[in-house]
Amino acid sequence: MRNVQSIEFHTGSKEELLPDFTSSFPYIASRSQIDKYVGRFVPWHWHRAVELFYMESGSLEYSTPGGKILFSAGSGGMVNSNVLHMTKGIGRTEKTSQLLHIFDTSLLAGERGSRIEQKYIMPVVAAQQIEIIPLFPGDAVQEDILELILSAFRLSGSEFGYEMKLRAILSEIWMMLFEVSRPMLEVNKEHNKNSDKIKLLMIYIHEHYSEKISISELAAAAYLSERECFRVFRDCLHMTPVEYITTYRLQIACQMLEKGEGNVTDISHACGLGSSSYFGKVFREYAHCTPLEYRRRWQDCDT
Repeated sequence: MRNVQSIEFHTGSKEELLPDFTSSFPYIASRSQIDKYVGRFVPWHWHRAVELFYMESGSLEYSTPGGKILFSAGSGGMVNSNVLHMTKGIGRTEKTSQLLHIFDTSLLAGERGSRIEQKYIMPVVAAQQIEIIPLFPGDAVQEDILELILSAFRLSGSEFGYEMKLRAILSEIWMMLFEVSRPMLEVNKEHNKNSDKIKLLMIYIHEHYSEKISISELAAAAYLSERECFRVFRDCLHMTPVEYITTYRLQIACQMLEKGEGNVTDISHACGLGSSSYFGKVFREYAHCTPLEYRRRWQDCDT
């Protein structure tokens, strides 16, 4: 299990890049140290793999287009396939850590189109109404699932039969989640086209963040009117297009500062943030320090 303090993305999108994720065994385990992420949050992203998580310490707020859920130590849940989400640590001094199982459902289903996939996997992953299945202490069934999530982390990757044992536990968890999710599956809900639209809008921003982006150009990328563009951002990300563009540019600036790429003026222009004075102002609001202080902090961490 590896400790993670940042997130990587596929080029041109906010689909998370999962290191060490292979087709021969599509699974990774990690401990996400939220208090060490920039701003104590993980930005909006999605991944085809499903995510099982357990809150080891602290409190974490999950946001999806459907709303927000607060998870405290001892709770956990499942984030469904391709669901757009972000997480934010609650409190500035509290240590916030979560354990994560991230796996492709083919690990459980086997061959595409198998009976297992059709009967037990697709009804859940294809359900638009299921973004997150939350699990909290106090409910006997949910407590059993949380204990199984923890027990899977106790397996040693070096022990004989590790892969078989892990798949058995994940399969048991999945069947219990299937039962827990039945009331949600019975709710009829049409395909949420906003999810597809917001991803197109985000991808356009990720490809053109260094340029001047007008709302009309952005809206056209998803075949929307400007009014619809604002509505989709509000409904899915709970912010305006301009707020998201600025936030994404600042995230790129943080990456460049961490890697020591250029001076502050060069970075501000490369990220589409204009003058160094404006960049300094919005960066302090975002990271609670100056760009140079941020760079020194990361350089100190590397030494």
